[in-house]
Amino acid sequence: MSQLRRLIMMAEDELTEYSTPARKVEKLRRKIGLTVSATEQQQIRQALEAEIHRGSWLERWIEGQRQTVALPFWGVSGLGLLEGFLGQPLGWVAAVAGGAIAIGVQRWGWKLEARRLLLNTFQDIERRLAEGKN
Repeated sequence: MSQLRRLIMMAEDELTEYSTPARKVEKLRRKIGLTVSATEQQQIRQALEAEIHRGSWLERWIEGQRQTVALPFWGVSGLGLLEGFLGQPLGWVAAVAGGAIAIGVQRWGWKLEARRLLLNTFQDIERRLAEGKN
C-alpha cells in the first residue's frame, strides 16, 4: 500500500471521531510525525496538492456537501422500497439503484474530506516548522 493511501486511511479514521477539526489535525500531525520522514512528507504533500487542485467542481461540491448531494438518492431508494412493497417490481430496482448511488456519493465525499484533512495537516506541520515549534 502506498504511503499516501495509508495516510488517507489514517485521516479517515480521524474523521470517524467526534472532535473539532483542529483536534483532528493535531492528532493526525502526531501520527504523521512518528511514521513519515520529512522528505516523504514533502513529496506526499506535493502529490496531494496536485491531486486536489486537479479536481473538478463536482469533487469540490461533493467534498463540502456530500450528504446534501446523496439525499435525493436516498429519497429515490425509499420511494422505490414503498413501490416495491406495493407490488411494483421496478420499485425494487429503484430502491437498489438509489441506495447504491447514495452510498457511492457518501463514500466518495468521505475520501475527499479525508484528503482535505490530510492536506490541512501537512500545511499545519509546515507552518509549525516555519515558526520554530514542534
